[in-house]
Amino acid sequence: MTHATPATQTDIAIIGAGTAGMAAYRAAVRHTERVVLIESHVYGTTCARVGCMPSKLLIAAAEVAHSARHASRFGVNLPHIDIDGRAVMARVRSERDRFVGFVVDTVEQWPAAQRWQGHARFVDKHTLAVDGPAGPRHLQVGRIVIATGSRPAVPPAWRAALGDRLIVNDDVFSWTDLPGSVAVVGAGVVGLELAQALHRLGVRVRLFGRGNRIGPLTHLALQLLAREVFGGELPLTLDAQDLQPRREGDAVVLRSVLTDGTVEEERFDFLLAAIGRRPNVDSLDLEHTGLPLDPQGVPVFDRRTGQVGSSTVFMAGDAADDRALLHEAADEGRIAGDNAGRWPDLRLRPRRAPLAVVFSEPQMALAGATHAELLASGAVFEIGEVSFADQGRSRVMGRDQGALQVYAQRGSGRLLGAEMIGPAAEHLGHLLAWSVQRGDTVQQMLDSPFYHPVVEEGLRTALRDAQRKLQLPAPSLEDCLECNT
Repeated sequence: MTHATPATQTDIAIIGAGTAGMAAYRAAVRHTERVVLIESHVYGTTCARVGCMPSKLLIAAAEVAHSARHASRFGVNLPHIDIDGRAVMARVRSERDRFVGFVVDTVEQWPAAQRWQGHARFVDKHTLAVDGPAGPRHLQVGRIVIATGSRPAVPPAWRAALGDRLIVNDDVFSWTDLPGSVAVVGAGVVGLELAQALHRLGVRVRLFGRGNRIGPLTHLALQLLAREVFGGELPLTLDAQDLQPRREGDAVVLRSVLTDGTVEEERFDFLLAAIGRRPNVDSLDLEHTGLPLDPQGVPVFDRRTGQVGSSTVFMAGDAADDRALLHEAADEGRIAGDNAGRWPDLRLRPRRAPLAVVFSEPQMALAGATHAELLASGAVFEIGEVSFADQGRSRVMGRDQGALQVYAQRGSGRLLGAEMIGPAAEHLGHLLAWSVQRGDTVQQMLDSPFYHPVVEEGLRTALRDAQRKLQLPAPSLEDCLECNT
């Protein structure tokens, strides 16, 4: 007679050892040593392996090539620019592996008994089945944190048609050389960053967008500016409603049908799908838990506690399908792990002001509430604006493209949010997000020091514009929507 292996018992199980899972583990072990961290893949976060860090390494190489190619505008004439694709990718992989190594070293210093390898799935709300190298095991758990991350979304029909000619961003950082040509489908953050970087490194690229937006900016004027700026550098096809890829030998032929009925075809070495990401929750057998799920099958949770409904299950990171950014994932992991550890004494944790950066050139940043969010909320606000076309330091550097908008509340003068495309957006975005989080008014920001000559003087111009508008008579309710467009 065969006897089932008895279940191991623990207080907390954390499914996933990425950024959110690691933060959840650190928070949970402050409350109990009975914690199990379960990872189905290799250690090393999405950021370190296939996200933030390797993409910025590729972008850094692209920026050097672009600067060298355009040095003549400063009166500096360089000899022929030669891009060694193998050397570029060797540095990307080497530095990437270094960053990953730091993460792996950290996890492997944690007690081996607290680290399980294998795929976890729910038997019920308090029981996990884990299939791994050690064979199938069961874990009886008091509280569970789901931190399983996300993966690139790929249409199955494309995968079937293209095979290894279809790639996602993860695959780019395994290249040993740069390809000759790539079609990048998806004009969001990932698609734009990679398309521009590859283009600047000499790869023939076309960026396809199924809508007419480029990047995350929500104000129409900024979106139009983004299309103008990036369309002036990158081969770009927007409003490609019907994309039909097929494979011919070792090539991808991409047929696109535009909204006006125009049909275009172009051949590439690869098709890079950057059309979004999907939370890794579909293989957890959540149907056995009775947890509340949204229409996409993701557990519905309170982002201030991480708790799913009134259960002992918590969500964190990209699996939560909330804000897919590293600092947000780390915060969610800390909140979920802490509350799982102190259960049932849950704590409401305030969230940081939103901040997002796109490492294109020019960069983009969103801090605090976006224009679209403010309109949807019914807020009454003024827009302060500046163009970087004539901003002193921007012109000195030859990076005089873009614009900044700041959104200030009528009455209080508080900064509510900002959107920008332009130079040093990664730095200005931080200043703006900090001001939003502190509750700074436009006047308080103007009372702060501004050095000369710096790009931040452009922010001062936008703040002055907002302050002037705030001092004008308040618009009528009928005019609010019009004045905010």
